[in-house]
Amino acid sequence: MNVNLLDLKPQNAALEPELQEAFMRVLRSGHFILGPEVERFERALAEFTGAKHALGVSSGTDAILVALMALGIGPGDEVLCPSFTFFATAGCVARVGAKPVFVDSCPVCFNIDVRDAARRITPRTKAILPVHLFGQAAEMDGVLALARQHDLRVIEDAAQAMGATYRGKQVGTFGDFGTISFFPTKNLGALGDAGALLTNDTALFERAKILRMHGMDPKYYHQVIGGNFRLDALQAAMLSVKLPHFNDYTAGRRRNAALYTERLGQLPGVQVALAGDCGCAKAGGGETNTRLILPVAYPHNGHIWNQYTLRVIGAGRRDALRAHLTARGVGSEIYYPLPLHEQACFANLGGKPEDLPWAHRLAGEVMSLPIYPEIPAEQIEQVCVVIAEFLRS
Repeated sequence: MNVNLLDLKPQNAALEPELQEAFMRVLRSGHFILGPEVERFERALAEFTGAKHALGVSSGTDAILVALMALGIGPGDEVLCPSFTFFATAGCVARVGAKPVFVDSCPVCFNIDVRDAARRITPRTKAILPVHLFGQAAEMDGVLALARQHDLRVIEDAAQAMGATYRGKQVGTFGDFGTISFFPTKNLGALGDAGALLTNDTALFERAKILRMHGMDPKYYHQVIGGNFRLDALQAAMLSVKLPHFNDYTAGRRRNAALYTERLGQLPGVQVALAGDCGCAKAGGGETNTRLILPVAYPHNGHIWNQYTLRVIGAGRRDALRAHLTARGVGSEIYYPLPLHEQACFANLGGKPEDLPWAHRLAGEVMSLPIYPEIPAEQIEQVCVVIAEFLRS
């Protein structure tokens, strides 16, 4: 039995009549960029997330870029961000001319270590950019306290975590901006690139809205330099069809995560990560017989499980397990094999592997398993059987 890492077809097929109707509505309208479809989706997204404003943009990456531009982050500024994350987080900081200052990660929830961030603040630090990685919220109480203490702006990268909660409140609504990706693989996926900004600040919303359209206001008059960050009407229409089903998608992912944890947790050498305080040393893996560490949702978080990411302990063991899964037709992925402070494009910043020990270590241990909502339970059982084979070898 082959098990795909992700299969988008079942989810979209279930909504095919509604998606086709939305496509025809946009086609017949002749309005393909921004317009009523985008405005309708923005209102629905703001209501769903609890944000005062939502702004549709061309991608999750562009959402980060617009947020930085709207906050006036640029040359000479420093922005704290995790090293263990997708490239766009730091890439956008560099694109506006600022310096990404890389921060280590918590080995339990994989998110930014706030205590390490505090050690890296300088007079040039202007913002902190926490990422809610794999669908679990970063420790926002600590992030916000640090920001208040040092007068920092806060941009939440919620590309993988729309709908996730921290102490009952949705991520993306705590800071100056929250950024969301609707890349097709996300929990709410478009049929192409799409993204959004969330904010509770009306002045920042208006500035971001102008930046989305080349800094133009009114038409053909430019007070600032923006870019083409507009959301297609077609993507907004498709997302409007899927948004009402989001909670069902999340329930499916949570059910699948629970099944993985139940089945894999019974195997010898497997333990669930210890959910202490974020950034704690209770990472597991210190015991000589620990071979796999399973992810955990903190009690105060509503995890949406964009990924089910486990840690494989021991030099070379992660790659060996992935090869074993591949040989038996089971899909997997490594998010991410090289932390950002070790990437060639940031070599000028002088980062060394030992500078951020957990980011470096996690990059060599993590592996994500199939967890999309529609995956049949028997396929998850099969994945667990294959992993059990590996552990016995």
